[in-house]
Amino acid sequence: MMRKKRKRGGPIACSCSSPAAAPSLESRRAAWTGMGRAAPFCAAARAEQERRCCRRPSSPLPAVAVFFSLGLLLHAGDCQLQTPCRIQKCTTDFVSLTAHLNSAIDGFDLEFCKALRAYSACTYRNSKVCRGNLVYHSAVLGISDLMSQRNCSKDGPTSSTNPEVTHDPCNYNGRHGARDHRGGEQTPPTYLFCGLFGDPHLRTFRDHFQTCKVEGAWPLIDNNYLSVQVTNVPVVPGSSATATNKITIIFKSYQDCTDQKVYQAVTDDLPAAFVDGTTSGGDGDTKSLRIVERVSGRYVEMHAKYIGTTVFVRQLGRYLTLAIRMPEELVMAYEESQDLQLCVNGCPTSERIDNSGHLPLPVMAQALTHGASSQTRNMYTLENASTKCHEKMLVKDIYFHSCVFDLLTTGDANFTAAAHSALQDVEALHPRKERWHIFPSSGYIGQGNGLSLSLGLVCFMLVVFL
Repeated sequence: MMRKKRKRGGPIACSCSSPAAAPSLESRRAAWTGMGRAAPFCAAARAEQERRCCRRPSSPLPAVAVFFSLGLLLHAGDCQLQTPCRIQKCTTDFVSLTAHLNSAIDGFDLEFCKALRAYSACTYRNSKVCRGNLVYHSAVLGISDLMSQRNCSKDGPTSSTNPEVTHDPCNYNGRHGARDHRGGEQTPPTYLFCGLFGDPHLRTFRDHFQTCKVEGAWPLIDNNYLSVQVTNVPVVPGSSATATNKITIIFKSYQDCTDQKVYQAVTDDLPAAFVDGTTSGGDGDTKSLRIVERVSGRYVEMHAKYIGTTVFVRQLGRYLTLAIRMPEELVMAYEESQDLQLCVNGCPTSERIDNSGHLPLPVMAQALTHGASSQTRNMYTLENASTKCHEKMLVKDIYFHSCVFDLLTTGDANFTAAAHSALQDVEALHPRKERWHIFPSSGYIGQGNGLSLSLGLVCFMLVVFL
């Protein structure tokens, strides 16, 4: 009796992306004709393959790895039963290393490049077993593109996927990420923004916008990690508007990360060092606190990595502006006796110039700029003040209207630059783009002008005819 010869061949490639119909009963019977056992039925292998290597991620990846996740979903069918390619593990580790990073924070590029190098090393270790995997090749190309965009060198330190190894007590983002990892869930910290500029205009940590008098020394921030105090002086005689001419910032000592450091700026003296003459705090090559001078005598930045905080201080004209970004949990770490903080609770009602968001603008204001003679007097009407501000700020948001108020009140064109720089600081530091622009309610600017003019005309007529 003739035996049927069985064809020898390699392992059956059951593709998870193109399932085939189950063989008919007749074909399965034919497979058992004669002596010996037939090849295993592909459906069982396919079910196991789909269970093990065609599983979708349980949650979407962050935006930084969107194109990698798309690659995983589009090419998941290329996984093979007998190919232990671990490219998905490489991608997951990269996402976990970068999920807490924020491009607005100092040191972002350094940490991102370390994570990219770790990702690249992981793909290299899997190069042989993944050489036929399209997801692997997509990841390699994506890593190369990102390293070029961020100017990352191929040689250098790499991030470790072990949080216990990477835990740095003087890196707030690292501490927060390690703590979340131990809790089983990684969520980036929540950051808040506060800014002060102009006459002065205050944007609180809760995105409330106020215009205040607050003449003299006032605390903007006073918590367990940071204190910020500003001193405001009158801008023009006869007006309640003030502007900031002195800023004092105290970075409080924290474990072994830094000793207490004090920074102080006054008009025409914006130093690039703390009062003790140093420019950084902390030991080692990577300082946990440092000052960066962007424009000599005009613009400095302070980066406190140990508390995840960034501070911008500028001088525009004769006055100073300040912007700060700080983690919410540290902002709220203060005692009950420290509740007078303008950035946290806003200005006291008695110190508010605006009335429920309405600024009492004059019809026309004129004032001498500092050191100017009567021949160089600046005069603004509502119309030309609006035109001047619109040159710098195309969007007529609260910063535009604050600019108009400042020009009408002071006559000093430098306040236009102050409002524009304040908006730039928001765009650099505020964590939520949809909240960058605050739009006032109708009647924020200009309401009451017609009434004031009408009352003036009535009084004039009474004087003339009576």
